Amino acid sequence: MGVSEGLSIGDIAARTGLAVSAIRYYEDEGLVAPWRNAGGRRRFQRADIRRLSFIMVAQQFGFTLAQIRVELDRLPRHRAPTKADWARISGTFRDGLNDRIARLEKLRDTLDGCIGCGCLSLEACALYNPADQAHGYGKGPRYLLGDAPAGQESV
Repeated sequence: MGVSEGLSIGDIAARTGLAVSAIRYYEDEGLVAPWRNAGGRRRFQRADIRRLSFIMVAQQFGFTLAQIRVELDRLPRHRAPTKADWARISGTFRDGLNDRIARLEKLRDTLDGCIGCGCLSLEACALYNPADQAHGYGKGPRYLLGDAPAGQESV
């Protein structure tokens, strides 16, 4: 098969480890854009292997398809992405990962106290929210996420 003929969806599935249905889903989501040959079959560029692999890895790191789409939309469709293209994306994702890592470390460190507590010390509990005082900070377990009750340090 010549390069101009592109890769079949089966070829892409074999190279990425993705199910054909997943590749079709990503196509429906606009994350890859195969073309159709004269017989009406999907054909992919070799660069789509890297795009799909990036999607898989980014999802494993917890990024949403919407976040992934924003980054992939910045890549050229007519050529394989360059090292500079990927470096730009990795910088954006690195910032998000660093924020997530910091939150996970804080959660891990707080969780040690939570497991050992047995809820015998509600005054120090990061989940305890008497009279819904944390509502003003936003949704979710605000104290556990780092907001401090009035007059106390952040957990």
